[in-house]
Amino acid sequence: MAQDLVIGIDVGGQTTKCGIVDARGTVLSQTVIRSDETDDVVVFIASLAEALNRIISEAGVEGRIRGIGVGAPNGNYYTGTIEYAPNLKWGGAKVLPFARLLSEQMNGIPVSLTNDANAAAVGEMTYGAARGMKNFIMITLGTGVGSGIVINGEVVYGHDGFAGELGHTCAVRHNGRACGCGKSGCLEAYASATGVARTAREWLEMTDEPSSLRSLDRISSKDVYDAAKEGDKLALKIFEYTGRILGEKFADFIEFSAPEAIVLFGGLARSREFLEAPIRQAMDANVLPLWRGKVKLVFSQLKESDAAILGASALAWEL
Repeated sequence: MAQDLVIGIDVGGQTTKCGIVDARGTVLSQTVIRSDETDDVVVFIASLAEALNRIISEAGVEGRIRGIGVGAPNGNYYTGTIEYAPNLKWGGAKVLPFARLLSEQMNGIPVSLTNDANAAAVGEMTYGAARGMKNFIMITLGTGVGSGIVINGEVVYGHDGFAGELGHTCAVRHNGRACGCGKSGCLEAYASATGVARTAREWLEMTDEPSSLRSLDRISSKDVYDAAKEGDKLALKIFEYTGRILGEKFADFIEFSAPEAIVLFGGLARSREFLEAPIRQAMDANVLPLWRGKVKLVFSQLKESDAAILGASALAWEL
């Protein structure tokens, strides 16, 4: 039987999403496993292979998988390695031959790997909000802040495979927060889901302002979103602050590549109703006049799992 299917895998700091995809871009079957239950990559890949074999069996498509595409933090398209990924419990200060290890576990099915945000960009360009665009920047707002830069219809990988780490450009120059990457003041430390939760904790300590967030032992970005939905003033200020930081950095990104659009994707992007206005205001206030009001701010139209799975799966068709 023809090998007419591929697998797309989105590796995140907390969960890993996997799906079987056909040539029309339909996700036939998918599953999710935890990424953060072990600090041993070999154990994680064994669990991942078990999950993949299970959905292959359940879908009745044994022998039809021609390749596997993976989107992962700090994934190197050229080498198939994941390198020094601070948001992965089993990543850390290591260079991991992820593609080779997974291929071995999957009985030799070829594996191609790229940065997770690059994979999401391909998914949006092929199936989502960036269809027809040849110049755009994908920003993923999740556990971290990822980015995929598309210029003239091609993902930018750079000399070493790591171009486009916009989440680790400096957002706060003086006395900035420590970032998981080892630097200080990174955009990721402020505008990721973990950054929003961190802002909430810091502001609750700094002010006596009433907030429903004070009743929580542990605060997540979803808690801040839920509070904002209820009109909590502190939560609304947190989103305004986060949006302003994003908008200021987006102005820098625009001046670098003159994109048609900046596309936002990921869990935190679901807070559009609170982020969009401050992002747009700060972006237009800080960009050169020749781009003011010209660059679209677009929120992903794809299901969070589908965009990354579809984008990663696109790599596998080339194997």
